[in-house]
Amino acid sequence: MASLRGKTLFITGASRGIGRAIALRAAADGANVTIAAKTAKPHPKLPGTVFTVAKEVEEAGGKALPLAVDIRDEDAVRSAVDRTVETFGGLDVLVNNASAIQLSGTLETTVKRFDLMWSVNARGTFVCSQACLPHLMKAENPHILTLSPPPVLDPNWFARHCAYTISKYGMSLCVLGMAAEFRDAGIAVNALWPRTVIATAALRMLGGMVTPERCRKPEIVADAAHCVLVSDSRATTGNFFLDEDVLRAAGVTDFDRYAVEPGAPLVPDLFVAAAEH
Repeated sequence: MASLRGKTLFITGASRGIGRAIALRAAADGANVTIAAKTAKPHPKLPGTVFTVAKEVEEAGGKALPLAVDIRDEDAVRSAVDRTVETFGGLDVLVNNASAIQLSGTLETTVKRFDLMWSVNARGTFVCSQACLPHLMKAENPHILTLSPPPVLDPNWFARHCAYTISKYGMSLCVLGMAAEFRDAGIAVNALWPRTVIATAALRMLGGMVTPERCRKPEIVADAAHCVLVSDSRATTGNFFLDEDVLRAAGVTDFDRYAVEPGAPLVPDLFVAAAEH
C-alpha cells in the first residue's frame, strides 16, 4: 500500500475528532504533521489540545508541529504555514478539516453565529488553501482535501439550517473551483464527507437526535482520507468522495470495526441522502 512516509501534512482543526484521526493515521506511516487548531489549553468540556495530539503523533511514529492557530486570522495562518515549511522542508498536503456548526433556522441564527460559520468554514478553507498553494506547487504529489459535502441544491437542507448549509457548501465550492484552477499544476483538490454520522463532539449540536451508538468512529474518515492522499494527484482531483465508497473501492469489506456499536442501525450524515438521489 502507498504510504505518507516523509510527507508533510498541515491539518486544521486537528486537536480532536476527525482531524486528530487523520493526523494519527498519517503518523502511522511516518509522516510529518502540523496540528493547527485553536485549542492550546485544555477545554472544560472537550478533549484534546494541539499539544496532546502532537504527543500522540510522535508516539504513533510521526513527527509533530503543534501550532495554536485561528484560521480566521490570515496572518496567523500564513505564519503557521511558513513555520511548517521551515520545520519540515516543504509541504505536501493540506487538510481543511476545521469547521463551525449550528443547525438552526434563519430566525434562530444570530448574525454573530452566521459570521463565525462563514469565516471558519468557507473563508477559512479559502485562506488556508491560498496560503498553502505556493508550497504545494513544489511538491511531488500535492493534495488539498476538504471535509465538506457534495454540493447538491436540495431545498430541504437549506430550509433546515440555511446558514450552516451555505457555509459548508462554500467549502465545497472552493473544491470545485480550485480543482479546475490548479489541475494543470498537478495539485489534487478533493472533498471527503462521511456517509454516516461520526461520533465526535459535534454530536452535541444535533440536540440529542443521534446517539453515539448509531454512529461510526472518526477512524473511517481517516482511513478514507489516507486512500485519497496517497493517490496520484494528477489523476484524482475534483471529486466529492464519501468515506465508505472510497474504502469499498480500496477493497475494504468489514465496516463493523468502524461502528461505535457493531450491528446498531446507522444514521446517514447531513447532505448524504440528497447527494445519492
